[in-house]
Amino acid sequence: MSVITAALTILLVIDPFGNVPVFLAILEKVDARRRRIVILREMGIAFVVLTGFLFLGKYILAGLSITSPALTISGGVVLFLIALRMVFPGQAPLSHDPAARDPFIVPLAVPLVAGPSTMTTLVLLSTSQPQHMMRWFAALAIACASSTVVLVLSDTLRRILGTRVLLAIERLMGMILTTIAVQMLLTGLREYIQLVAS
Repeated sequence: MSVITAALTILLVIDPFGNVPVFLAILEKVDARRRRIVILREMGIAFVVLTGFLFLGKYILAGLSITSPALTISGGVVLFLIALRMVFPGQAPLSHDPAARDPFIVPLAVPLVAGPSTMTTLVLLSTSQPQHMMRWFAALAIACASSTVVLVLSDTLRRILGTRVLLAIERLMGMILTTIAVQMLLTGLREYIQLVAS
């Protein structure tokens, strides 16, 4: 997997376009100028958390005796469920208080950006090809930077594109993520069959 492909996968899982309405609702009572500072701070915290999972997640899995095929298959299942939720959105499972001013870490950095699905994706990358850790770090940096740009421009995007267009973009991203998830499942099954046959 190339840096661009990995970055796109991480970006799709973070789903910045899907997070735009949630960020705007949570930061509704924060001054527009202050709002950008809060977004930059929270994205920085999320990047640090995700970097920690990228480099330390494999040791956690080793301690739990989880094999690479199992992780690939479970990662594919998780991504597939996330993709389905993006394509067929329902009520947001995350409850938040729109009246809260200047939220810190929760819920913006964690779990909206650095959520379980993003952490699982990073652990999957680091354990499947540990020799390319700097490649995955670069992909994470690209994905987080791209997400930050989208979220900082969230007011502008909502004003220009409208809520319906943002929803359509999220569904398109969900379709792409579905394809990636199926490919991960097939890869995991192939690795398992090879492991059993050997």
